[in-house]
Amino acid sequence: MESKNEYIFYRNMRKSYPLMERAEGVYIFDSKGRRYIDGVGGIGVVNIGHRVKEIREAMVEQAKKVCFIYNGQFITEPAINLAKKIIELAPPGLSKVFLVSGGSEAVETALKMARQYHVETGYPSKWRVIARWTSYHGNTIGALSMSGRPSWRNKFVPLLLNFPHISPPYCYRCPFGKEYPSCGFECAYDLERTIKKEGADSISAFIAEPIIGTTAPGVTPPPEYYKIIREICDKHNVLMIVDEVITGFGRTGKNFGINHWDTTPDIIVTGKGISSGYAPLAAVIAHQRIYDAFVKGSGIFTHGYTYVEHPLSCAIGLAVQQYMEKNNLVERSARIGSLMLKKLSRLSELPIVGDVRGKGLLLGVELVKDKERKSPFERELQVQEKIVERCFEKGLVLVPGIPGNVDGTLGDQIQITPPYIITEEVVDKSIDILKDSIIEVQKDLKLDG
Repeated sequence: MESKNEYIFYRNMRKSYPLMERAEGVYIFDSKGRRYIDGVGGIGVVNIGHRVKEIREAMVEQAKKVCFIYNGQFITEPAINLAKKIIELAPPGLSKVFLVSGGSEAVETALKMARQYHVETGYPSKWRVIARWTSYHGNTIGALSMSGRPSWRNKFVPLLLNFPHISPPYCYRCPFGKEYPSCGFECAYDLERTIKKEGADSISAFIAEPIIGTTAPGVTPPPEYYKIIREICDKHNVLMIVDEVITGFGRTGKNFGINHWDTTPDIIVTGKGISSGYAPLAAVIAHQRIYDAFVKGSGIFTHGYTYVEHPLSCAIGLAVQQYMEKNNLVERSARIGSLMLKKLSRLSELPIVGDVRGKGLLLGVELVKDKERKSPFERELQVQEKIVERCFEKGLVLVPGIPGNVDGTLGDQIQITPPYIITEEVVDKSIDILKDSIIEVQKDLKLDG
């Protein structure tokens, strides 16, 4: 490990980091020449792979023209063309795009867009957003207020908004103690119960990740879930916001994760894969009826950021989407993801692997102390962290889940979100490394029964 740079304010001040020198395809190379498989695409970001020539050329071409304008004064072709491409990919009815710099900005934008929509349409008492536990929507105050990740919320509770949370659609750990399909979809109807308890006149929107990200990697609702959610939202004049920051642009094997349920939300927030990490970029995609309400009302969205519609970022985002289309990478994500899930499922034979799940290349492995009871490990054992560290030592970059999926505190999981260009050979190598690392940690901690 390299020593720390004394000038950087580190997220983890007790950790030392290798110095990354370059990356190419699915590989990262550090300053000592070690090669790592990027098994998480940064963190669900890099979908087309590192160091793609076409993207570099698009950067240079746009930099020759203009890198920054203020969107309150000008519009640029990169913003227009990227917005057009996004709408081509989005579910029918979503027709307007607000371009920002990152996922948290996008979620904050959706929060304010939903609030102002209700003001414009004559329902000014609607301001609160219902979200789910075992979720993540960002780190700014509004986004963190919606997030259902206790370990990240706890230090900041005095700052957070009073937003209700409902149970997640987590079939492996059904919060209602039921089993699909005889469950009656209690997790979906929990939304209606909460709307009624809180008062529909105060609820502006409901927000959810179509497939859960790092908080419980790969957890996927049953087929009926979002149809029920859509009906409940319509019944109570509540906007349906889908957080596709990690699931958007092919990560789950479709353009957007919500496409797996043939459901049209009112607002989509997205980021990460929109630019494959080549530039900070995210977007809010709004249904035409949302935009029409603003046009018929004040005509002004009282919101904005310095880097909205940043020309260089937009040009990069467009180049990434064109590259994905040219190389059929969404279809590849579906195909290689299905293969990887099938091969990962063999890890269920190991004593501490409780669940393997996901769609496309958003996959997760949940680790348990007792498979029959699905009981979690004690947090002090740091099981997921030890496995990820062992993988890293062997040349595979993965990330641990966020503890708390079981009861707000406990839970061990591993996120697997490689670039869509990963080959079957590298898939096999990655799974071999993960399997060996799990077995070694089992032995070290005497967990192999």
